[in-house]
Amino acid sequence: MISGQIVNKKATHRKFSSRRKKLVDQIRKKGIKDQRVLKAIQETPRHIFVDTALENRAYEDSALPIGSGQTISQPYTVAAQTELLEVEKGDKILEIGTGSGYQSAILCHMGADVYSVERHEALYHKAREILQELGYRPRLKYGDGTLGWSAYSPYDGIVVTAGAPVVPEELIQQLNIGGVLIVPVGDQEVQTMTRIRRVSEDEYEEEQLKQFKFVPLIGEKGWE
Repeated sequence: MISGQIVNKKATHRKFSSRRKKLVDQIRKKGIKDQRVLKAIQETPRHIFVDTALENRAYEDSALPIGSGQTISQPYTVAAQTELLEVEKGDKILEIGTGSGYQSAILCHMGADVYSVERHEALYHKAREILQELGYRPRLKYGDGTLGWSAYSPYDGIVVTAGAPVVPEELIQQLNIGGVLIVPVGDQEVQTMTRIRRVSEDEYEEEQLKQFKFVPLIGEKGWE
């Protein structure tokens, strides 16, 4: 059933090209400067990652429901987190919270080697099918993302797409030296985007940036 829907949505890809351009203009005006990020947003069909009933809202700069109590993040938020990652082609990136698969697609489009963990089984299966249909090949895992994915560590970048009460120590330990962790930290109402850079085996630099609102990060090292 999902495959047929994807085929139909792929046929409408050109229909939304002007809306994608308008969206890119909006997020550029909000301060996104990385041309590679803007190009990935411009060329990635966000409407394929949302339900058909919401297709006409896919290029609004807003979060949308995707089921299981989760959302596809606001495009500006996706762009902001991606820009903070400083992705280079070939970088190994771990995403915590696959969700719809849209963030994974953006990272794959930029040439990253993507690993992603999702705790909702239904979303995991749906995202995997959509990404495969679009020709992206991230490695996906169904499990507790607060523990990271140690089997493939260390990572050049880790991005957490849900709000954490604290920075999960397991994620910090899975960073490569020189790598960055992007994680929104706060309560369940508002979080501060935090960037942690591993500068040596046991030294880290931390920056607190803008405030955002995410769904809560659930798991052993997140919210109960």
